[in-house]
Amino acid sequence: MTATLIRPSTILPEGICIQKINNLTLFKFTEPLGNRMQELLDKKKADTLEPDELLELETIGELDTIFSYINAVMAAQANAPV
Repeated sequence: MTATLIRPSTILPEGICIQKINNLTLFKFTEPLGNRMQELLDKKKADTLEPDELLELETIGELDTIFSYINAVMAAQANAPV
């Protein structure tokens, strides 16, 4: 069986939400996507991750990196002196 790359955009509709925290609007994973990422991380740690699950984990991890960066930039801009 060949593992197929998961396009990050396919995760967006049900996996990402926008949350208002104080004066910031942040991108967050929905609970189901956060749980799935944890499940995959646990399987990786136990060395039971299948090739398709590794691709899924890499895709979710890439989204996590992107949204962490965007959230950090938005927070820095919100706290910058005027």
